[in-house]
Amino acid sequence: MYAVIASGGKQYKVSNGDVINVELLKKEAGDIVAFDVLAVSGNGKTVIGKPTVDGAVVEGKVLENGKAKKVVIYKYKAKKDYRKKIGHRQPYTQVEITNIAYGDMKAEAPKKEEAAAEKKPSLKSMKKAELIEFAKENNIEIDETATNAELIASIEAGLK
Repeated sequence: MYAVIASGGKQYKVSNGDVINVELLKKEAGDIVAFDVLAVSGNGKTVIGKPTVDGAVVEGKVLENGKAKKVVIYKYKAKKDYRKKIGHRQPYTQVEITNIAYGDMKAEAPKKEEAAAEKKPSLKSMKKAELIEFAKENNIEIDETATNAELIASIEAGLK
């Protein structure tokens, strides 16, 4: 199930669990925000609003407010000794879509706890001390004098 929403003069196609950056909203991290729904699709049906879909709900949770990377604007006019350098960082609000609903079409966001449990940590990016600590937390017996590659192999074997 997906929906097309409008925010900040732009349109976004979103599904449950998507994380999007929208123009800055006057909300704090953790707040719930509702969007105007332009179209919604699910269960083989598509409903397009005129201009919005009545009864459709798209809710999101504000994750953070921030600024994008700097964009450098450089103006130059030949033979006129004119040069101007300006930088700009566009503010944004990062939102995670938590709920899309319309009539009998409903879809909830996936549970974060289940997704976190299924994800394996990136062992290759860990240092030796972190690998040893991770093994102790998960009750995996290892040789602390082993190399990183041997530690990773024994931890992966212990996790299975």
